[in-house]
Amino acid sequence: MIAIKNEMTEFRPMSSPSQTDGIDSLMPEEDDLFVPPFPKTIEDLGIHPNFLADLALKTAAIDADCTTATIARRLHLPLLLTDNILHELYEDKLLEIRGVVAPHNHRYAVLDRGWDAVARVRRANRYVGPAPVSLASYTNMLSQQVRSRSLVNQHALDDAMKHLVLSDAAKQTLGLVASSGRSLFLSGPAGNGKTAIAHALIRAIPGHLWIPYAIEVDRQVIQVFDHHNHESLEAATDHYDQRWVKVRPPLIVVGGELTIENLDLVAGPENGGLYEAPVQLKANGGVLVVDDLGRQRCSPAELLNRWIVPLEMNHDYLTLCTGKKISIPFAQTIVFATNLTVSDLADEAFLRRMGYRLYVMPPSPDTYAEIFMRFAKSKGLAADAELLDHLEQRYARENRIPKACEPRDLIERAIEACKYRREKVNLSAGSLDIAWNCYFGASASG
Repeated sequence: MIAIKNEMTEFRPMSSPSQTDGIDSLMPEEDDLFVPPFPKTIEDLGIHPNFLADLALKTAAIDADCTTATIARRLHLPLLLTDNILHELYEDKLLEIRGVVAPHNHRYAVLDRGWDAVARVRRANRYVGPAPVSLASYTNMLSQQVRSRSLVNQHALDDAMKHLVLSDAAKQTLGLVASSGRSLFLSGPAGNGKTAIAHALIRAIPGHLWIPYAIEVDRQVIQVFDHHNHESLEAATDHYDQRWVKVRPPLIVVGGELTIENLDLVAGPENGGLYEAPVQLKANGGVLVVDDLGRQRCSPAELLNRWIVPLEMNHDYLTLCTGKKISIPFAQTIVFATNLTVSDLADEAFLRRMGYRLYVMPPSPDTYAEIFMRFAKSKGLAADAELLDHLEQRYARENRIPKACEPRDLIERAIEACKYRREKVNLSAGSLDIAWNCYFGASASG
């Protein structure tokens, strides 16, 4: 464990960078060594044929135009394998063939016996969607991809962090976090860039990731791919196992809404065998940010104790509704960010398991000035030392400690004040005073 106490500040650019801006330019893309191989037989899928048959039947029941091709697209399976599965359902008198569309592409309809079977299999598992992969396949694929990643170099880190104003020591710590994948404990007063730093880490992780749409364990299904948290990328070929999707390394951010229950598999009574993956599973291969640690709906001790074993062993245990425990990879960079006192949040046993710690201090006058000047320039506005002196006097007069977010906030409000007053947009002592009073509230001394 390395503990570093640094001065660190935040700078926001002309438009805040998205999770993915500029990733492709950080490091050249290597040949994709992990394209999931195209499955040629049912055995290649690694899923029990009976489960696949049930999934195909449920899919046929909701498809108004039920053909081999439409079912194959919904299941993300090859046409020939899908036709084999549907033909078995036909042989079992669950489906009837209504016609031939093309070679290996028939039109089907569900028979009365088939509807009875649909009701039965839905009670056991309501999942309808891309065919899942096995837990063993997921674990093996993820582990290989994470182990084979290129190390983050200094150029990549500098590019990822270029919108922030950071000390060299802070950059070094963040470089170690990004290259090692270890966890990071960020602490310090609010408003000085902890969240922005955590978000910037994802931009330093090179390459992409293959993840499954879903995982099957004992006929239970865990949905992994999430359109809100995973950004899919176009594959270079169509000849691959399309139960997998190519994504950018994910960034998952949780805050005060997080509960202990969110960290395990939860299936409501109406979901029968269907689970949403917990946040740590969705974040595998990327970054998980626990923002505002200490403000969750559970105590910090509960939350941190839940992750002591995963942080040390690199795997986590989840529990199915049947009571069975399963082991999943715990392979993300987890960032804990808080403005509360560290001693009040975590004991030494947990802190020992932290990869790195970083204390984010308020900006020095020089750093504040650099943030102010850079943000003003990004908005096309002129700023000089007199304006900074004016702000420094106001901070001193009101006994306020400057924060790294305040140059951006004051400049934005000064712009809004000029527009509201139908004046030319500029930075002046007057426009900044209006911004100050509206941002902090007018003081008796102001």
